[in-house]
Amino acid sequence: MITLTIVFVVLSLLYYYSITSFKYWKTKGIKHDKPVPLFGNCLWYFMAKKSLTDIVNKTYWKYYNEKAVGLFRGGRPELIIKDLETIKHVFVTDFVTFNSRGLNYHEDISEPMMKNVFFAKGDLWRLLRQRMTPAFTTSKLKGMFPLIMDRAEKLQARALAVAATGQVVDVYRLMARYAIDFIATCGFGLDINALEQEDSPVDKLGEIFFKSSIRDTLLRFINYFIPSIGKRFKVFNNVEVEMVTLTKQILEQRNYEPSGRNDFVDLLLECKKKGLIVVESIEHKKPDGSPEIATLELDDVILASQIFIFFAAGFETSSSTTSYTLHLLAYYPEVQRKVQEDIDRVLSKYGNKLCYDAVKEMTYLEWAFKESMRIHPAGGVSMRVCAQKTHIPNINTTIDKGVRVLIPVYAIHHDPKYFDNPEEFRPERFSPEEFSKIPKFCYLPFGEGPRACIGERLALIQALA
Repeated sequence: MITLTIVFVVLSLLYYYSITSFKYWKTKGIKHDKPVPLFGNCLWYFMAKKSLTDIVNKTYWKYYNEKAVGLFRGGRPELIIKDLETIKHVFVTDFVTFNSRGLNYHEDISEPMMKNVFFAKGDLWRLLRQRMTPAFTTSKLKGMFPLIMDRAEKLQARALAVAATGQVVDVYRLMARYAIDFIATCGFGLDINALEQEDSPVDKLGEIFFKSSIRDTLLRFINYFIPSIGKRFKVFNNVEVEMVTLTKQILEQRNYEPSGRNDFVDLLLECKKKGLIVVESIEHKKPDGSPEIATLELDDVILASQIFIFFAAGFETSSSTTSYTLHLLAYYPEVQRKVQEDIDRVLSKYGNKLCYDAVKEMTYLEWAFKESMRIHPAGGVSMRVCAQKTHIPNINTTIDKGVRVLIPVYAIHHDPKYFDNPEEFRPERFSPEEFSKIPKFCYLPFGEGPRACIGERLALIQALA
C-alpha cells in the first residue's frame, strides 16, 4: 500500500511538473502542437521509437511558413529555429549566449568522458578549443596523411579482393572497419588490422556507443523529469574505465612525449607540453565588467576524454557518411563516372601516387561527398542552450535561461526553397558558381560559427582518401 502511494505521489508530481510549462510558447505567440502530459510533443522519442530528427522534421514541414516553432520535450520548452538569419544569430552573432550544445542534461559537467571539446561548454570549451585548434592545421593534417593513406590503401585492397569474388558486400560494415582502422592508427598509434578481420571489434564498439538500450531509455526519461537523480548515473559509464586505462597505457608507452608518429595522441601530448591553458572567461566577469581569467591543466582524464570523442565522433560519422556516399554513387552511375574521371585526371599529374595535395585537387569528388552530406547529414538536428534570458530579434521573442534551441539541419538540407529538387544527388550544387548562390547557413553538416566541428578538415581528408 505504501509503495502504491509513493508511486502515485511521484507520478502526480511528474504530471504537475510536465504541464506547468505548457503555456510557455502560447504566451509568446509561438505556434506549436498541443503537448500531452509527461511527454510533451515527444512521446515516441522517450519510447525510443522515433529520433529527435524525425519529430523536428515533421514539425518543420507542418509549420512551414513560420520562422520558429515551439516544441515540448517532456515538460521542457524548446524552440525550433527555421529562419536562416536567426540561425546565424544563434551560431555566430550571439554565440556567447548560445555556446552550449546542450548535450549534458545538467548545469555542470561532472562526468569525465564529457570533458572534451565536443560536450564541454563555457570556459571549459573555450580552454580546450584554444589549445586543440592548432592540432588540426594544414601542416598537422599533412603530417598525418601518410597514416591515412596507409589505411586507405588497405581499404582499396580489401574492396578489390571482395569484388573479385563477386560476393555481395555490406558497405556500411566495410566502411565501419575502415573507420576503426583509421581511428586506431591515426588516433592511438595501434595496428588492429580491422579491415582483414571479419570478426573485428566494430560490432561490439558500435553496440557500446550507439545502440540504444533499456537503460538509455530510462536514463533519458529520468534526466528530463528528475535531473537531480539522473545526475547520479553516468551516460558513458560502460566506457569510462576502459578509455582511461587505454589512454594511460598509450601515454606511458610514449613516456608522455610525442613519438613522431604525428597521430592524435602525439598532437595531444604536444598540447599538454605547452602547459597551463589561459583564456578570458565567457562565463564570469569581475566587478568592473571585464572578464575573469580561466585556466586549465590537461591531465590524463581530460586527455582520455579527447581520445574518447575522437573515437566516438569519428566512428559513426565516418562510417555513415562514406557508406551513404558509396550508396548514392551506385545509384547514380553518371556521377560515379565523373568522380572516377576526376580521380584519374588528378592522379595522372602525381604519377598515380596518392598524396595530400592530390586529394585537395579532386574537386568533383569533394562536391559529391558534400552533396552526400547534404542529403544524409550525420546530425539531423543541431542544438544549443540559452545561457541567460535573451531577446532574439528576427523572431521578436525573448527566451529564458535553459531553453534549448533546435536547428533542423536535415529539414533545411531538403527544403526546395534552398536546394532545387532536393532529393536528387547532384554534386554540381557545390561548384563555386552554384554554391555562391545558395544562402548562408542553409548547409550545416559540420555546424557554423565558433562551435563548428573542429575536425571538419580531418573528416573530409579521411573520407576522400
